[in-house]
Amino acid sequence: MTQLLVSVVSADQEVWSGEATMLVARTVEGEIGILPGHEPLLAILARGEVRVTLPGGEKITANADDGFLSVENNIVQVVARRAGLV
Repeated sequence: MTQLLVSVVSADQEVWSGEATMLVARTVEGEIGILPGHEPLLAILARGEVRVTLPGGEKITANADDGFLSVENNIVQVVARRAGLV
């Protein structure tokens, strides 16, 4: 099964990176879910949670303040002004 390769970074540190089966984030246009095979996307993040589901079903949550989310070829990059694990 294809996985996502996710990276969540803030202005001064890498918060989390690894493989995932799904990512949900809040954008200025509303919540968006990303699964493997998602079309290329560039979205502006709104303040809120970034929820990552790992291959074993475990979930990781990070708070993110402003920034952007990009998706291309199953690589998801979340770049936030401030971010940290919950």
